[in-house]
Formats: sequence, structure tokens, C-alpha cells
Amino acid sequence: MNHSISGTLPAQQNSRLAYFPVALFSSVMGMAGLAIAWLKAAQAFGLPLDPGIGIRWLVTLLYAFLLIVYTSKLFRFPEEVKKEWCHPVKINFMAAITIGLLLVSISWLSVPGVSKWMWAVATLGHFLLTIAVINSWLNKSHYQITHANPAWFIPVVGNILIPIAGVHHAPMDISWFFFSIGLVFWIVLMTIVFYRIFFHEPLPAKLTPTLFILIAPPSVAFISYLALNNHQLDGFARVLYFFALFLTLLLASNALRFFRLPFALSAWAYSFPLAAITIATFEMAHLNPGIFYPILAGILLLVLNVIILLLAYRTLLAVKNRQICQPEP
Repeated sequence: MNHSISGTLPAQQNSRLAYFPVALFSSVMGMAGLAIAWLKAAQAFGLPLDPGIGIRWLVTLLYAFLLIVYTSKLFRFPEEVKKEWCHPVKINFMAAITIGLLLVSISWLSVPGVSKWMWAVATLGHFLLTIAVINSWLNKSHYQITHANPAWFIPVVGNILIPIAGVHHAPMDISWFFFSIGLVFWIVLMTIVFYRIFFHEPLPAKLTPTLFILIAPPSVAFISYLALNNHQLDGFARVLYFFALFLTLLLASNALRFFRLPFALSAWAYSFPLAAITIATFEMAHLNPGIFYPILAGILLLVLNVIILLLAYRTLLAVKNRQICQPEP
């Protein structure tokens, strides 16, 4: 009897692939951000391009590997992918697939032919995903205010990233189109997320690192806005940058709280937002005379490298200990 029962267990019970988490694509976002930050540092400080180029190749290969594995999961265990899509939190990390490719395309801007096709595929994919996610918000009844968290920014506000490479690859109106979507939804979702944080129970420990995602929209909006305006530093650009810097300082003041959290894949949420404010600060250093912004950019780059090295180590350790790709309790 027991043998019969065990023989009917679903195939995914014996396959780690079935539980391969889409949230792993957030590691691509962080690593690509690090590559872009190093390439910016090379321009700002006259450093060799080697670190940025090396990390760019590494993250490109990482993205390809994760995409192949997740595609295999889609074909072998479509029901598990459907569960992630229908999950009120995990659905947002689906967008890390297209945003990861957008960031990789930005890191390859010095090779226009490579960057352009990556950007085109990622932009089309992200547009379709944005439509699908907003339709899910409008038409599904399973969302609760307690589901709201900063990860909700990823699918829709991620559109702000598109103009960074888009100004090089397509007519300006396309970049303004996506910038407008991301900027307006950032304001809407920021209001919802802050309401949830202020007036409801705290975020679960597993989702607490997503608070760092608050830094990303104004940082990326600053970089995109400069790209759309021929790198002219006006009042609106300064508002975006200084709000991002304030959020960075606010979260840094809670550093001990974040250090005490147990490791989870959501910890990769620290990486890309820190990369975004680092890149934005390199832009400020380029546009402002003096030593303040170059020093701040250097400090942020150092912190970013340490954080990503720690995250990579903890992730590889979790893989070795078979703590990843396991069914959730």
C-alpha cells in the first residue's frame, strides 16, 4: 500500500527544478548594476575597464544560465510556474527576467549591435508583462493590503529603466512613453506601500530586505531623466537624486536591523538599489565640480562590492546546503 502511494507522488516531489525560484533573477539585476557601476567608475576615475567588462561577461553568462533553467522548469513543471504567477508577491519577481536583460543590455552599450537586440527583446517582453501584471491587479480578488511591499515596484516602475539604453536604440518618444509609465506608477505604488508599512503590521522578515527597493525608482528615474534631457542637470533631476540619497541614508540608519535578518534570496534586494544610487552618484560627480560626489561615489561602490560578494557567498552556500529549490513549508 505504501509503495503504491509513493508511486503516485507527483514528479516534482523528487525534482529541485520544480522549485527553482524566479526570485533568483534578482541576482542578475544586482550583478549587472555592479558591472555598470564599475564601467562608470572607469570613466570617472580613469580606472581600467577590466573589472566592469569582466563582470559584464559574468552576468551575461549568469543570465543565460538562469534563463535556460527557468525555461526548463516552464516546460517540465508549468503548474509550478503558474503558482508563482498567481502568487501576490512572487508575481512581481517575474519582471526580474526582463529587467535583468534590460540591465545587461545597458552594460553592453559600448557594443551597440549586441545591446540593441537585447534591449528590444527585453523592452517588448517587459511591456507585455506590465500589461499582464496591471490586469492581474485590476481583475483578481486575492490581493490584500498586507501583500503590498516594495517588490511591487519591479514590474511596472521597471519601465523607468528602458530609456537608459532606449535613447541610443529607438526614437525618443518610445523612451518617454516608458519613462512616463514608470514615473507615474512609482508615485501611485509608493503611496500604497508607505500606507501599508505605516498602518499595518511590519513586513515579514523574509521581505524586509525589499525595503531597499525604495531607493531604486528615484535613482533610476534620475539616470533616465538625464539621458532623456542630454544630461542637463535641472531642478527636477536634483529632486530625484536627493530623494534617492535621503532614502539611502534612511535605510543605512537601520543597518543593524538588516544585518540581523536571516539570509533569504530576498536579500538580493539590497544589491540593485545600491548599484542604482552608486551609478546616479557617479553621474552627479560627472556633472558637478568638487570632490564630494566622487568621494561619495567611491564609498558607495566599495559598499556595493562588499554587499554583492557577501550575497554571492551566502547564495552559493545555500545552494551547497540544498537550502534553495526546496518546497516552501
